[in-house]
Amino acid sequence: MIHFVGAGSGAVDLITIRGAELLKEADLIIYAGSLVNPALLDYAKDSCEIYDSAKMTLDEVLEVMFEAEKENKMTVRLHTGDSSIYGAIREQMDRLDEEGIEYDVCPGVSSFCGAASSLKAEYTLP
Repeated sequence: MIHFVGAGSGAVDLITIRGAELLKEADLIIYAGSLVNPALLDYAKDSCEIYDSAKMTLDEVLEVMFEAEKENKMTVRLHTGDSSIYGAIREQMDRLDEEGIEYDVCPGVSSFCGAASSLKAEYTLP
């Protein structure tokens, strides 16, 4: 199973509880090293394989996912913020669908929410 996890707005303590639990359970993590706070990898168990997708093509990322699935490894694809907002997950999900590989999406705290909190602002002010 592949789990797309939103890393949150950057601060390690702003990842969702579910996201942190998935990182702790993962056999393999693929993270966007140029964007994701590397301190989030501290959640990973010692035996976890970790790949930095900043140095990989889409096909290379998918090949790692496919191989992990064949080996029945629990995989986390760690994206910034909320993976559904500019997360570039659609192309990955399409390929997983083509291969018949199951996945789910764990939302993250988007940076615009983090920014509003830091500014003590409300987006829905009447």
